Amino acid sequence: MLRKSLTAILASAILLPFLFFAVLSVGQAWFYPSVMPQRFTLANWQQLWSGQSELQFGLVRSLILGLGVAILSTLLGFIISKEIALAKYKNRWLLLAYWPFVLSPVVLAILVQRFFLLTGMSGELIGVLLGQLILAFPFTVIFFQSFWSPEVLQLGQQSQTLGASAVYTLRYVLLPLAKPLLLICFFQTFLISWFEYGLTQFIGLGKVKTLTILVFKYVNEANIFHAALASLLIMLPPALLLWANKKFVFRGI
Repeated sequence: MLRKSLTAILASAILLPFLFFAVLSVGQAWFYPSVMPQRFTLANWQQLWSGQSELQFGLVRSLILGLGVAILSTLLGFIISKEIALAKYKNRWLLLAYWPFVLSPVVLAILVQRFFLLTGMSGELIGVLLGQLILAFPFTVIFFQSFWSPEVLQLGQQSQTLGASAVYTLRYVLLPLAKPLLLICFFQTFLISWFEYGLTQFIGLGKVKTLTILVFKYVNEANIFHAALASLLIMLPPALLLWANKKFVFRGI
């Protein structure tokens, strides 16, 4: 009985924010001291799917950045982390990988802003993507260090000693072993990009309006209904990724 009660309380705590933002996203004309909005309409959701919706463009930009950062950082991190694991001064390289996390994203953006200005990538989607990689790529390098144990490295060397090519060893030996970690790393880096605000705002110069940027914009404008819809859109992918992690990844592990 106690376990069921605790489960119900936990489930309610998790679902309450989704329910709250869902109600606000279809609300209209909410005035104090009313507990609920005076009117309900699907106009905000219909506007989301219209051809000129700011929220629609923000959702697309966030998805492009999230998927791009996740794919690039996961692949590069997997490859580079192996080279670091084999390097003579492994600890020095790992220490360097921690450097971006010593500073706040805004301070980090200020330090690299000159590069983006000189290359003309400030205020561009590609510039924001590269800026987010500054955070995501070192994370993947650190994340995959636990995979490259002496046993895994020896297994790869034995495969090549027996005549397998480097590509064959990577495809049929290393990738199957690393598949669960690759998926987890992909999800994590996607979320790093999905929720990132400081670098995106500074390098994007306010022109690259992702969902996180739009949430703050709508809050500053006191547009609570659009802010609720944008917040709900931000919350849905992490919930889906959490479900996918539990159903496919951790079950495989």
